[in-house]
Amino acid sequence: MPSPVRFLSALFVVWLLLSSTLWVAAAEAAPARRPNFIMILIDDMGWGDFSCFGNKDAKTPQIDRLAAEGLRFEQFYVASPICSPSRVGLSTGQYPQRWRITSFLNNRAENNARGMAQWLDPKAPLLARMLHAAGYATGHFGKWHMGGQRDVHDAPPITAYGFDTSLTNFEGMGPKLLPLTLRPGDEKPERIWADAERLGQPVTWMQRSQITTGFADAALAFIDASARDSKPFYVNLWPDDVHSPFWPPVEQWRDGKRGIYHAVLESMDRQLGILFSRIRSDPALRDNTLILVCSDNGPEVGAGSAGEFRGTKGMLYEGGVRSPLVVWGPGFTNTKKAGTANRASHFSTIDVAPTLLAIAGVSAPAGTTFDGVSMRETLLGRSEASRNRPLFFRRPPDRAAFAGDEKLPDLAVRDGRWKLLCTYDGSAPQLYDLDADPAERRNLAASQPAETARLAAAVVAWHRSLPADNGATYRPRATKKKS
Repeated sequence: MPSPVRFLSALFVVWLLLSSTLWVAAAEAAPARRPNFIMILIDDMGWGDFSCFGNKDAKTPQIDRLAAEGLRFEQFYVASPICSPSRVGLSTGQYPQRWRITSFLNNRAENNARGMAQWLDPKAPLLARMLHAAGYATGHFGKWHMGGQRDVHDAPPITAYGFDTSLTNFEGMGPKLLPLTLRPGDEKPERIWADAERLGQPVTWMQRSQITTGFADAALAFIDASARDSKPFYVNLWPDDVHSPFWPPVEQWRDGKRGIYHAVLESMDRQLGILFSRIRSDPALRDNTLILVCSDNGPEVGAGSAGEFRGTKGMLYEGGVRSPLVVWGPGFTNTKKAGTANRASHFSTIDVAPTLLAIAGVSAPAGTTFDGVSMRETLLGRSEASRNRPLFFRRPPDRAAFAGDEKLPDLAVRDGRWKLLCTYDGSAPQLYDLDADPAERRNLAASQPAETARLAAAVVAWHRSLPADNGATYRPRATKKKS
């Protein structure tokens, strides 16, 4: 029979091991300090527009420095090739089709004609609301476009979605920062979207070429207030500079659409540098802040660059749905990987919500079901794992064709190395091996019948499980405005 001393010693060892295991688990689940998050979502910027992603015609040194000190990801996807649903996917961690946001929100008649909701239902699971419930200060600065614009004046304010404060452009409800425009030779600036004043919300007018500075300054004031209150923060900074019409500073005006676009891109980069410098210069912020920078969809034709990829904004080809992603956070990321590119891991904006919650040690409310998965180890540079489930896409209902003649696929799925595009019923399949053919030039559907059938069945089943839009029947009106 063991002596009492040996028994107590063994019991102590067991207790010590169990306590250590529980402590480690708790430490992983809930950091000692909640991390700060800054989510920068750039409007209509192509995969190849940052110079650290290969742009030779424009320089983006502020973003490039983030990438040099952090990580860049080359197989990152958005939830949709157009703005409103892309933003919904990022904000909710779910496919935007679940909430009937399937293209850019327009006026009431056009939204109805396309089978869309007028705004994102505030009952949707919101990353900002979940972080707010865990003690975060939450602020949105920049484009919203998830409800409230044109004649949709009764949409909920941005603060109904879990934000303490907001400052947006004309495509959202709440205080607004609206643009004045000036081109070479103009005697005085003009106002864009002046009719937004009729909504009766506070409006500040500012030169379009400097408006990202206005949003960045508001975000910095919010960050300083959060620090005074000893609160971690989640900030959306969503500039719309590189969405047309393009308005660079007058002295930097260039020839041609692409030249003007590049001038705007470079100006936006300089203005974002205000925020980056402030975060870097304060050790408390530098060591406890994670910054993510990406685009909401592919580039407009004739403006930005999708790099080697096929397709542009509105298309399900890689150029429409693949985005650059830069992640900076020296207090969190694997510093041995600093300045490197992850070319292997594919994941999506719908994975961002569960990933940031995992990093913060915050649990989603009971009953929340994400379409995204936590990619914490990948995002922080500790793994090269990809999503462990397929990634599905459905085209905007108003994007059946490009330039009126090229029929575009209705559905797409990415699963491992394979990507399949097809019609709503699974016909006309296009199958690409993205490991060997990222530019989607060689259709392998005929030579890979089993893989084609499997993926077509999967994406059609996904499509049929979601609320329908009017993609098969929608015909644009002559007066329809493009987003």
